[in-house]
Amino acid sequence: MTSIFERALGADFVRLHPQLRRRFGVSVTGRRACVGTGVMEHIWHAGFTRPFLALGGTRNILVPEQGRQVPFMIENYPYIDSYGRETVSFVRTFDLPGHRRRFDAQMVYDPVKGIVDYLGSHQHLAVDLDFHVDERGGLVIRSNAFRLHEGWLSCRLPALMTGTAVVRESYDDEAGEFRVGVTVSHHRLGPMFGYWGAFKARYVDVTEHGVPATIKPLREEARL
Repeated sequence: MTSIFERALGADFVRLHPQLRRRFGVSVTGRRACVGTGVMEHIWHAGFTRPFLALGGTRNILVPEQGRQVPFMIENYPYIDSYGRETVSFVRTFDLPGHRRRFDAQMVYDPVKGIVDYLGSHQHLAVDLDFHVDERGGLVIRSNAFRLHEGWLSCRLPALMTGTAVVRESYDDEAGEFRVGVTVSHHRLGPMFGYWGAFKARYVDVTEHGVPATIKPLREEARL
């Protein structure tokens, strides 16, 4: 079976840089995971967002602190969740001075919606994602609708309460590393949060080493 990202991109998947195809080609049938380690050159946020980031930080959503040259790790493990869906983890760990933060996401593929990204340790937020290959073989990921799932409550969040996240992934052949940049902006308030940096990747045999329990959410959500 092809990876969930190949299914989402279709024929455009082959336009990705070969190293991005390898990284985003991880799948359950391929039995490999990708673990990246590097440094985020800058993590920033607008001052007015700090209370919201602090709240999200309690559930491993975004990062309330700012910093430069922050050691970073990203864990992309494919696995089958408790609802039988192929899932790929995007667990990002930031080693800030005196404090470690995580930004957790689990991506699944839906035939109608495409890639749906569940955010946080309890998957309370579900986000539809658009994937696009740029002219240099980089990957651009853009968020669309946000939905909140909490107990009996399940609703789409209005645009006034959310931002648009844009993730740009590329590969630097000269440095031999992946580069990533993330920006979250509000259509009225402007840029709210972001980070950028670079990392090198290694590939892990899931059959031999298994999928760490630490990368899985504390609660899984069935609702898309």
